[in-house]
Amino acid sequence: MKFICRIDLSLYRCISEDITTDVVLVTEERIAHSNRHQRAFDRYGSFLRAALTAPDYIIEDKRPNTGLVVKKVEAEDGRSLLIVLRVHVSGDPAGYKNSIISCWDIGEARLKNYLRNRKILYKSHDS
Repeated sequence: MKFICRIDLSLYRCISEDITTDVVLVTEERIAHSNRHQRAFDRYGSFLRAALTAPDYIIEDKRPNTGLVVKKVEAEDGRSLLIVLRVHVSGDPAGYKNSIISCWDIGEARLKNYLRNRKILYKSHDS
């Protein structure tokens, strides 16, 4: 497991009021999975901390206790990084942490589609 960062729980309570930890981890298996999306983890891994600590949007996911975290990455021609984040809640096994399930980049058109068709749980003041 790889430590990514600590998150502001007050920001992520929009996903679940019952978050038990501020630690975000990613497993080697999830890194390999993300790299199936055009080497997303290799390309965007250095942006994960910034995206999770200061997201532009948090969008509702269809899975419980999971959100889609979006951050525009200026260094990549204005593309946005999308992170699927599963937060740890009190009913989950002890010892687990918040986990990155996957990540990939999206263009402006795809971002607009997400914002139009999904529930926005959080929007930064800059977005």
